Amino acid sequence: MSGRKQAERLLPSLPKVPKVPGVSGAGRRARFSAATKQTLLEVATQLFTEHGFRATSLDQITAGAEVTKGALYHHFSGKQAVFDAVFTAVQDDAAARISAVARTHDDPWLKAQASLRAFLAVVQEPAYQQVVMHDGPAVLGHERFREQEERSAYGIVQEVVGAVLEASTSTLDEPMKATFSRIFFGAMTAAGESVSAAEDPAQAVARIESAIGFILLGLRTLAEQGVGLSDPDLPAAP
Repeated sequence: MSGRKQAERLLPSLPKVPKVPGVSGAGRRARFSAATKQTLLEVATQLFTEHGFRATSLDQITAGAEVTKGALYHHFSGKQAVFDAVFTAVQDDAAARISAVARTHDDPWLKAQASLRAFLAVVQEPAYQQVVMHDGPAVLGHERFREQEERSAYGIVQEVVGAVLEASTSTLDEPMKATFSRIFFGAMTAAGESVSAAEDPAQAVARIESAIGFILLGLRTLAEQGVGLSDPDLPAAP
């Protein structure tokens, strides 16, 4: 027997290692592009939060992300587009966190109170205050700002208000529920603005929570007493 064959007999039988699928050049480029965009957004969020929109330049953003301006323009048409993406990300993150808190409660009254507290916590955060409350209306314009705000936050208000109304009355149709949601959404928006502008945000939050909590308590008390809100478009109960 040859030395080679004898060595092969003496070697242990090793398991076959499966081939690792190759990653195409296009796949690598896509991952690198996505990572670059995410880095640009993270750096831009930090700069917009610390310095505001007007005092932040594209040079600062690209320097912080360690990329060229060409890489930035590959993803965004300019500083306005970068801000729009940052605004959307901050709003979506806030809405997701508030919604997550709301889902922890089945009782509609507890859900409403928890959602209010979560919202008031969010509006005190520097990124939300600067990007959404301060720069948002001026940079995006009033109409675009409201569109973005309603896209992310209004749905949560509708869900919470709808649950409260269903618990307090059974005579409301969808248009009346929408009216209530619009009123509460306006109140929450005004609350966020007042916190952002307050010299003492913590004190402003305490007052807002107390005021809206009083309204919710009133609705709950009326519901427990059997007093329901009548929709003017619906026939009166016999």
